[in-house]
Amino acid sequence: MPDLRVAVDAGGTFTDVCIYNSSTQEFRVTKVPSTPNNPMQAVLDGVKRGEIELADVDLFFHGTTVATNALITRRFPKASMVTTKGFRDVIEIRDGTKDNLWDAYADVSGPYIRRRDRFEVTERVDYAGEIVTPLDEQEARELARKLKRRGTTTIAVCFINSYANVQNEQRMREILEEEIPGANVSTSSGILPEIFEHDRFNTAVANTVLGPLVSDYVKQLDDELSAGGYANDLLLLHSGGGSMTPVMAKHYPVRLAASGIAAGAIAAKHIAEQCGYQNAVGLDMGGTSTDISLIHDGELRVTKQWGVEYGHPIVFPSIEVLTIGAGGGSLAHIDIAGALRNGPQSAGADPGPACYKRGGAEPTNTDANLALNRLGTSLAGGALELNRDMATAAIKEKIGQPLALETADAAQAILKVANANMADAVRLVSIRRGLDPRDFALIAFGGAGALHGAEVAKELGIPAVIVPPNPGVTSAMGCLLVDIQHDLSMMYTAGAESADTDDLTKQFRSLEEEAADRLRHEGVADKDVVLQRGISMRYQGQWRSLQVPMSSGEQSLKMAIETFHQEHERQFSFRQDTQPVEIYQLHLRAVGKTPKPSFTPYERVANATAEPHARRDVFFDGQWHDTPIYDRTILPPGFELTGPAIIDQLDSTTVVPPNTTASIDEWKNIRIRIVLTGEEA
Repeated sequence: MPDLRVAVDAGGTFTDVCIYNSSTQEFRVTKVPSTPNNPMQAVLDGVKRGEIELADVDLFFHGTTVATNALITRRFPKASMVTTKGFRDVIEIRDGTKDNLWDAYADVSGPYIRRRDRFEVTERVDYAGEIVTPLDEQEARELARKLKRRGTTTIAVCFINSYANVQNEQRMREILEEEIPGANVSTSSGILPEIFEHDRFNTAVANTVLGPLVSDYVKQLDDELSAGGYANDLLLLHSGGGSMTPVMAKHYPVRLAASGIAAGAIAAKHIAEQCGYQNAVGLDMGGTSTDISLIHDGELRVTKQWGVEYGHPIVFPSIEVLTIGAGGGSLAHIDIAGALRNGPQSAGADPGPACYKRGGAEPTNTDANLALNRLGTSLAGGALELNRDMATAAIKEKIGQPLALETADAAQAILKVANANMADAVRLVSIRRGLDPRDFALIAFGGAGALHGAEVAKELGIPAVIVPPNPGVTSAMGCLLVDIQHDLSMMYTAGAESADTDDLTKQFRSLEEEAADRLRHEGVADKDVVLQRGISMRYQGQWRSLQVPMSSGEQSLKMAIETFHQEHERQFSFRQDTQPVEIYQLHLRAVGKTPKPSFTPYERVANATAEPHARRDVFFDGQWHDTPIYDRTILPPGFELTGPAIIDQLDSTTVVPPNTTASIDEWKNIRIRIVLTGEEA
């Protein structure tokens, strides 16, 4: 029987591969350079580098940046939108908000479909779902023929109030498919049957433009894996923290946006649980950006208001992750006021940092770490050799000389700015919500997270840093921890106290039937299906709603109302028990369980010892320190050390600064204890 489970996470700089043998419970990891122009090639390179026999693979998971990159670069196929007469500009008018309220000159980027490609037809449904004006079928056919002449085969159908009655949208879709054979048509009611038209229209448009790109990529990769001997479905991680098969990815490609980001957050939650922390911050620092996730009371935060670009919402449940432009390749530069800045611009994988010897001339965080000797000259097991002289030259020319700083001081200043940026991002997801970072642990991972984690924690007053066994491929490991998952919703407005519980149960059951049908098509056995109901409610007169869990018993609604009051008080510091509560929306999370890795703790070694394999001078706090360099693969559980120290491994480098201590725990995590002001080491 196949006994390997493989997860491949494609990042901007490297593609990470995690291989788990379910028979021996052993993990192997490897990394290969990403291939932005052909992402599938890096996946296949990773399979080859990992010496994986695809016939021995039971499950193959994949976190991909294909959808995210397409939305960022806007390299879409030719697409059109068909909407109700008078609503052509909904996705351009948006909701009237701005990312920066005080910047009068900053404009939100334009819609994913240009105005010249948006068309109107005569039809109208009212708020209650009554058809006021039937679809003008002659007009609809004429428009379909026009789109065919234009060579358009990718079309979004977005009618006003279609969430309340899908009839006109579905008929428009049928006409388009009759007139344009092979057309890729998405309807807003089929993608997101929710009330707010801008959110619904934009989600449907994003789903539509991504359809051909994602479908082609997934099909080609699935075919390559099958040709190599893999016999099961390719499982693709989506932003909600679950996975989906190629069949579902074809219908809901927009869910693959932020795919790899979610994997890192899931892994951070798992590591926090292993180490006994209910509260933790995930710091996933890669080559281009840093992703900040928050685990509070053992749960990841989930949001329905997110997007790859501001002003273009994607309203599917997504693990809440704050992404900032701070990665190993983030460029250090001096702004017009003479201040040192770090990011968000990045050198990317090509040309990359100056030390990559690929033509990059601007200094980056990687160059700064290399110049300070915190980073060795070989990455990914020798797959990438770094040039320290080129790194120091770039820092000296671009930062040191203009600011009258020695090269080492300039490099340290670059890192301090980067660390301050990351600390500010952590404050946004914690202090802004009334949470104290000092009550959290910091999970530092990604290719560069372990280089910066201890200093970011020190700036925030976080006392503990956890570096997982394979920080550079932790997101790939997160892919192994997910189930197949679908999130369904429907509008349902009624007073909570007077709601018809029988009708409420009927509507939930209709969602459950649809979910069961999806999971059945994905080959999930009935015994592995878990359905979780949720209900969104609000106080009468409110606009925003709050989602709470919903059980299926006789007292389920009453219990949900009480939970709503409690959650409202927890999140907003007040509750109004005398105010009528309204039901706003019904939700269903459908989970198809997949096999998970079995983690077994190691025995701690009493009085464990290990010798450094080298020593070098490393720059900390304005001076050079003689610093031991350890090979992580030989450090036994129970081993302890006092900083400064550098711990090297295939996929990352961990920096243990002065005035900190580190130990290897029973899970082979590195736990760094930060000595805060007023404490004794």
